[in-house]
Amino acid sequence: MNVAMRARRRITLCAIAGAAALACSSDSSGPHEPPGPARSYHMGFSNFPTAPDTTSIRKTLELVLAHGDAAIMHLDVPWAALLAGADADSLVRADVLPLATFYRSHGLLLAIETDVTNGIDRTAEAPALVALGRSLTEDTVQAVYKAYVVALADETQPLFLGLASETNLIRAVGPPGVYAAIVHMTPRVRAVASASLVYVSVQVEVAWGRLGGSNAYVGIDQDLADFPFITALGLSSYPYLGGFASPADVPDDYFSRLGSGAVLPRLLTEGGWTSVDIGAIHSTPALQAAWINRASQLLNTAHAAAWFQLDITDLNLGAFGLDPNDPQIAPFANIGLIDTSFVPKPALAVWDSLFSIGLGLPAANRVIQ
Repeated sequence: MNVAMRARRRITLCAIAGAAALACSSDSSGPHEPPGPARSYHMGFSNFPTAPDTTSIRKTLELVLAHGDAAIMHLDVPWAALLAGADADSLVRADVLPLATFYRSHGLLLAIETDVTNGIDRTAEAPALVALGRSLTEDTVQAVYKAYVVALADETQPLFLGLASETNLIRAVGPPGVYAAIVHMTPRVRAVASASLVYVSVQVEVAWGRLGGSNAYVGIDQDLADFPFITALGLSSYPYLGGFASPADVPDDYFSRLGSGAVLPRLLTEGGWTSVDIGAIHSTPALQAAWINRASQLLNTAHAAAWFQLDITDLNLGAFGLDPNDPQIAPFANIGLIDTSFVPKPALAVWDSLFSIGLGLPAANRVIQ
């Protein structure tokens, strides 16, 4: 687990290096009909390359620019450096600002999301904190979190700023006291990050009771009550992990029902559909392509402001020193729209057909223009 998260950190740093370097320098199932005359959402990807080598990093960034008008950076808080006394502003300027500037120079809408627990295993705290014997429940840890996220907001000024990931899942399975700590510490950041639309993300399958639940809709009322200051709502969704055998089985209000009583722009901050079988989960490239089409319909119904497919390419886990058979990592290795050899899957053609549709923002989303 710690290896996985360290690899994730290396991916982010490699992508930053790749951005600096760049600055110097068929589906057989038939046609795909667009869902309507305009899309409500910006479209984009994270910066995770298929492997941590220069060629992959540069190629991934080129693909992000070619196939989207937005980008998201999923960041782990650099706990060890901050708790050792490193200056938050200096860390952001060195590790985050170059990539943020690169995206902005190419006209991409930017979202930055901080993940404060273990992004692979929500039952655990961040590996860096665990290694130090520290916890998010400590006042000192919360203070360095605030300093770091305030520095992110000041230095990079993203349009969307995520303060925590999958809060409902953390509440359900996280270590005691951690969710309460997140509820306590995030408003202190919101008070000084007024230039961005601030959000937390919720896990959609959990909200629908499909991960360890009864398959009965639960909703996110508790999250909305605990984070009343948010000005946008992030969604994390991997329906194939929630027991859906086909994208056609996903309800029409799968996204729109969440937070329907709140006037908040919604953005899909991470998600996708695997293109291969994973254990008992059956999938194919055609099913993945069908999900891209279905997701666009769900996002239009929800009048979403942005759609971030987590990865544009599959991940070569072995290249990062990770076990391809690890049951906690493997389900996410093949959600890219392009394989590890940079060969497009059918899903990319569907994505591009949707991306080619003009952007028509509804009234609720005009604030982000």
